[in-house]
Amino acid sequence: MILQALHDYYQRKQRSDDPKDRLPAFGLEEKEIPFIIEIDNEGRFVNLIDTRSGEGKKKTGQRFLVPQGVKKTSGVAANLLWDNAEYVLGIDTRGKPERVEQQRTAFRNRLGELPEQARTDTGLRAVRAFLDRLDIAALESHPAWNDVLASNPLMSFRLHGDIELVCQRPAVAAAAAATTTDETAPPGICLVTGERSSIERLHPAIKGVWGAQTSGANIVSFNCRAFESYGKTERQGENAPVGKPAVFAYTTALNHLLARDSRQRVQVGDASTVFWAEQPHDLETMAADLFGEPPKDEPDRGADALKALYQSVESGKFTVGETDTRFHILGLAPNAARISIRFWETAPAYELARRLKRHFDDLKIARAPNGPEHLSLFRLLTSIAVQGKADNIPPNLGGDIIRAILEDLPYPATLLNAAVQRCRAEHKVTYPRGAALKAWLNRDIRRVNRNIHEPEKEFDVMLDPENTDAAYRMGRLFAVLEKIQEEANPGINATIRDRYYGAASSSPATVIPLLLKLATHHIGKLDEKGRKILYRAFSDNKPDDYIGQVLNQVEEIPRQLRLPEQGRFALGYYHQRQSFFTKHDDQPAEK
Repeated sequence: MILQALHDYYQRKQRSDDPKDRLPAFGLEEKEIPFIIEIDNEGRFVNLIDTRSGEGKKKTGQRFLVPQGVKKTSGVAANLLWDNAEYVLGIDTRGKPERVEQQRTAFRNRLGELPEQARTDTGLRAVRAFLDRLDIAALESHPAWNDVLASNPLMSFRLHGDIELVCQRPAVAAAAAATTTDETAPPGICLVTGERSSIERLHPAIKGVWGAQTSGANIVSFNCRAFESYGKTERQGENAPVGKPAVFAYTTALNHLLARDSRQRVQVGDASTVFWAEQPHDLETMAADLFGEPPKDEPDRGADALKALYQSVESGKFTVGETDTRFHILGLAPNAARISIRFWETAPAYELARRLKRHFDDLKIARAPNGPEHLSLFRLLTSIAVQGKADNIPPNLGGDIIRAILEDLPYPATLLNAAVQRCRAEHKVTYPRGAALKAWLNRDIRRVNRNIHEPEKEFDVMLDPENTDAAYRMGRLFAVLEKIQEEANPGINATIRDRYYGAASSSPATVIPLLLKLATHHIGKLDEKGRKILYRAFSDNKPDDYIGQVLNQVEEIPRQLRLPEQGRFALGYYHQRQSFFTKHDDQPAEK
């Protein structure tokens, strides 16, 4: 199913009216080539062209269509008319002269394997002449030569005055495509297309998966007897028979989606996630913008995508694409030399948009004026990770959250656990953590409400004075007591939150009475202005002090709070703190 969807996406891109939107044809691939060796028709060196752009270590080379590369492991195998500097020039960059000589020989031999028609091409003859009388001294005079020695970059050739590379010349490209077909490959029925085709033995590597090998890894591969059956022991590809054209199509499509500059990929925890549809659709880039962190030069990209999502769901139509277009989401994670499928979801575009909107509805919570309207999944996950680092995000959590979003299911318990633990460890309920807790609690309430006659009310975006949940009110009370302390001691460095938050959120009965006594002392130090701020009532028919409002209808301070109740405590604390700094109808906002 996954390979078939990727194969269909490749075919869709090939049918595009825009040539720039098409993917490479069979036998070619797009490759980043940092350096181009420019030669004349006689094979004499003219220039070493640096195609890189950017600064420092972030320099990236220009991308070119080149003959499809061979699959490299530990052996020596050369690509056609492009490869790294060791293969092309025979320079030793890693202290292995014998191996470099083998690489240089393999690169030259590859040129000799081309058909006679290609070997007579002017460009190919010039390359062979250049390699025959290779003059490294001429290259060493170029300013970028030290970069070549340091990074062993990919290189290719171009004739002086031409626009295309030598490997892109019609005769050479046709010969390269012809040599892609392996006549010794056994024929069979391709599992992707259902057509009879030559079966691919080794599938090209998939690159761009975070944490996987830099040389690439595979989705389809096996090398143990446990996976060999029915006599399929001679050629590795026979156990998973996929034709060469289909293998090229799905690997080219997936590498395109995973490319560094792709607008259809995002990193969700340890899962590299890609999005695509059966037909051109708004959601292809919208989904990535919604889940991913916006780039620094486009900080509003996520917020704009969120507005477009709400408009699409409310209007029932998209700017580009139909509502019933099938949409695919694939999450990949590294697994030694292979790639594991972390999650795979497919759904109609409108249904997916509706579920995405519900996710952001659940996340919506009161925030400071400078708080971002759009909370990316990356920011959400890093806010509950130790030290706020992506490397410390709990394994599988990103994939579990994606699945919950796309299938409209409760969020995983690990999200609640991680959010509560971070709040307790750092004594701080931040905006992303408060949003995560509200979202988890509301989906859990929704799940429980399906089986009860008197459903519980879900938590609001802002403070809900009518909510009588004991844990929620304990969180509100803790925020009130902290506020009293701050007003009584202006400029205080550490508050009761820094010392008592962990105990108050898990065992309120052991801490709250002590803090109430301490609050009496703090209230005595308040001036008249401070009293007005702290005792502002929500309405005329309620007690005139915050403590009385919060403790109203609380029969007993709880002794212990379970994990979900600790989440309610944190949410109540966050809501009450935000209420203090929110402008009310009859009061100015506090600074």
